[in-house]
Amino acid sequence: MKVKSTACPLETFIPARAVGQRDVLSLTLPPMPLLQVAFVGVGARGRMAVTRWCHIPGVRIAAVCDVSREVAEEVAQHVEQLGKPRPLVFWGETAYVDMCRQQAVDLVYVCTDWMSHVPIAVHAMEQGKCVAVEVPAALTLKDIWKLVDTAERTRQHCMMLENVVYDYFEMAVCQMVREGLLGELVHVEGGYAHPIGDRWMPWRMEYTRRHAGDIYPTHSIGPACRLLDIHRSDNMQYLTAMQSNAFKGREMYQTVMGTDCDDFANGDQTSTMIRTVKGKTILIQHNVMTPRPYSRMFQAVGTQGYAAKYPAPEVQLSPMAAAKVGIEIEEGGTPLNTVQIERLLNHYAPSFSSETIALAKQLDSRGGMSFFMDLRLAQCLQDGFPLDMDVYDLAEWCSIAELSKLSVENGSIPVMIPDFVHRVHLYDKEK
Repeated sequence: MKVKSTACPLETFIPARAVGQRDVLSLTLPPMPLLQVAFVGVGARGRMAVTRWCHIPGVRIAAVCDVSREVAEEVAQHVEQLGKPRPLVFWGETAYVDMCRQQAVDLVYVCTDWMSHVPIAVHAMEQGKCVAVEVPAALTLKDIWKLVDTAERTRQHCMMLENVVYDYFEMAVCQMVREGLLGELVHVEGGYAHPIGDRWMPWRMEYTRRHAGDIYPTHSIGPACRLLDIHRSDNMQYLTAMQSNAFKGREMYQTVMGTDCDDFANGDQTSTMIRTVKGKTILIQHNVMTPRPYSRMFQAVGTQGYAAKYPAPEVQLSPMAAAKVGIEIEEGGTPLNTVQIERLLNHYAPSFSSETIALAKQLDSRGGMSFFMDLRLAQCLQDGFPLDMDVYDLAEWCSIAELSKLSVENGSIPVMIPDFVHRVHLYDKEK
């Protein structure tokens, strides 16, 4: 059944592709057997990334860059302590400009604050470097289109470092879906319930105060889009978003900033519903204010089964689907038990060696997903393969922030989601 909204959907500006410019779907570059990586922003998060990359075969840490000379020097020394050659060291607000001029750099890995991601990534690509950018890679549609255009014009990889896509459970469920175990996928959910508490940074609090909508959507939408094969065999069509009042926001602002504010644009709870061209639905949620257990609310709902991760892993299959994996279930079905779920996950999870899994968990307390992400990125570049996630994934996932803001500010009106590959709005205008 084709469903049409009674409200006229809001459409955003889509810039025309320059003459001669082509998309970068399935982009491949010559293999880089010795992958030379430079890091921009090597504070806490960046330093952890440098450590992980020191454990990936065929990688050389070419350079580290930070606004602080002390931090950059310390991380360079850390690389040496891990038995690797000392990288070049750059420091200062614009030191990445000089760093990107270095010929012996293949990949620039960006771990700076949100607001600086786009200028660094754009400059790196214009200097002939591939780019991997922490989440969110871009905050506005204008900047998202700038990244897409630069990637297409320079023919360089531009990937967002969305690590939750590489969570063990998410990867296994994604493979279940691809092999049809859950039947036809109907609905998926994701979220970011993560009370930040005393870990708020002033710049992040000020940004949250100024912007409505789901301002941090990529952990929520990334796995959902992977499940639905977005911009490959389906497309997100439109969204509608709603948020609560800022019951907690102003109080948190006072705590973090030491001063009161007249208004607080971001609601404590934001919910965004998305419909795809093929009639699938997505629900994502955002809440970093109220006390609640951490959850990414991951769910996959299919015609033959269901899988969810929070608050505890749960899988339910139809008897027909269960029989495919040697599990007997009575008609009507019951959720699989813990042993059956573990067996199922082991069957569908990626075939990393036990040594790799142990190393990943050692280097990343969140189950190893950041190391799996880095390892896959390195392997694709070293072998000359397309990346798992491309600049259009980046664009779609980041766009939810501004598009949800537009919906919230216009009474939860439907807002079209651009097809960033073909540069059109996908809307059925059937009379």
